[in-house]
Amino acid sequence: MTYFLFATGIENSDPTIDGGRIRRDQMAECGHYNRWREDFALVQDIGCNFLRIGPALHSTLLGPGRHDWAYADQAFAELRRLRIVPIVDLCHFGVPDWIGDFQNPDFPALFAAYTRAFAERFPWVQLYTPVNEMFITAVFSARYGWWNEQLATDRGFVTALKHLVRANILAMEAILEVRPDALFIQSESSEYFHADSPAAIGPAEIRNAERFLSLDLNYGRRVDSGMYQYLLDNGMTRDEYDFFLRHRLKRWCIMGNDYYVTNEHLVSADGRTRASGEIFGYATITRQYHDRYLLPVMHTETNLQEGPTGEEAVLWLWKQWANVLRVRNDGVPVVGFTWYSLTDQVDWDVALREKRGRANPLGLYDLDRRIRRVGTAYRKLIADWRDVLPAQSLCLQVPVLMPVDQDCWPPGEGPPAN
Repeated sequence: MTYFLFATGIENSDPTIDGGRIRRDQMAECGHYNRWREDFALVQDIGCNFLRIGPALHSTLLGPGRHDWAYADQAFAELRRLRIVPIVDLCHFGVPDWIGDFQNPDFPALFAAYTRAFAERFPWVQLYTPVNEMFITAVFSARYGWWNEQLATDRGFVTALKHLVRANILAMEAILEVRPDALFIQSESSEYFHADSPAAIGPAEIRNAERFLSLDLNYGRRVDSGMYQYLLDNGMTRDEYDFFLRHRLKRWCIMGNDYYVTNEHLVSADGRTRASGEIFGYATITRQYHDRYLLPVMHTETNLQEGPTGEEAVLWLWKQWANVLRVRNDGVPVVGFTWYSLTDQVDWDVALREKRGRANPLGLYDLDRRIRRVGTAYRKLIADWRDVLPAQSLCLQVPVLMPVDQDCWPPGEGPPAN
């Protein structure tokens, strides 16, 4: 039996701002900690069979080998009872105060130990996103100077990136030792940079090479010569680079890619970037990523702010779905789609950089848990398409939650049997 992964998510970003003095815990700010049972019932109501969710790293990992599982124990027991399959997101933009930030070279090993502890505590979980949006985390923390270490240097960016990707790889290995048939959905931002003039072609080419760095390193793919020089010039050692080439975990991976209206950019001759809005769109950019990595694909995040009529978000939903069907019909193995997140979010209009407490109407439900028009539209989309899609999805071996189809991976291409 095969499944298309219709998903939503519980927004669990938790970076720090203001020099580490303010923690932006979105599960707290969006009311999830007080309403998690209600939230899971809404996931069922909308018809989603998969949910991106994870316990906040900063409040769960208290120290080396020390954990507070209070939220996770209750929440994951309820998900299992409701037969909602979690895609477990273990690091979403932030780390505990005692680790500091993504410049800390101890982070990868500490995080891997934490993921092993999670997998041992919840052995029935199969689907993971160990580190969410590695590229965006490094850009916002160490190139734009917005979060966590708040650096704005190439060396800071490369340091954050190599630690994030190493953490992701070590986490995958640790989880596989506990659950050999685990699958990893790398939720990563799919970007494109357009030159705004002939003089900007060179800077745009650099940015379009950089956008692949996190996944190139994660999948053990050799970067191009310009990016290799850039990495070494900014602090990556040859041994560190060789670490990424030695680790080949692609066979356990699904390339999750996120697409928002902000994912395409205009580049000026001086290298500065600004938003371009949607030009190529999800289908074109996804084919670029798929051609590079040749992996199954899942659309792991999208949303659009609801406008005065509520139809703007509905039209965006249908546009994204049409793009998913387009690439799927062109032969790209798209296995899932996600509207992110279940509820509205807080202060994402300023990328969490300022604590304003402003609700952003991006969810399937508002913060009072009233369904939005896009929520009604998504529920209908799922109901209409759930049993219509071609059976080219992936094999999911989740005990209790769903049956096993041993034939849904080509020979030698899927995870090993237990």
